[in-house]
Amino acid sequence: MDHKILVHKPEDSVGVAIAGINAGEKVVGIITDNGYKLEVESISEIPFGHKIALKPIAQGERVVIYGWSCGYASQPITCGEHVHTHNFKSARW
Repeated sequence: MDHKILVHKPEDSVGVAIAGINAGEKVVGIITDNGYKLEVESISEIPFGHKIALKPIAQGERVVIYGWSCGYASQPITCGEHVHTHNFKSARW
């Protein structure tokens, strides 16, 4: 496997780790809609199944995955950062 991130839509701001990612690791992502590849350097550990920021996300900015807004950044998020409950607020509750 040459990639560790799945990105569903080109407009997504986060991708899903399909394997554990180490801090400082450069990882390849595949955009499933078009097969394009991208590369991101992780700045934190990203566990399997968790999200990684593909671009900087400002506090209050919506977080996009699967092509839709699933919530917003509760604090600024840096490209390559782990996106989870410490910096993300779900739109569901």
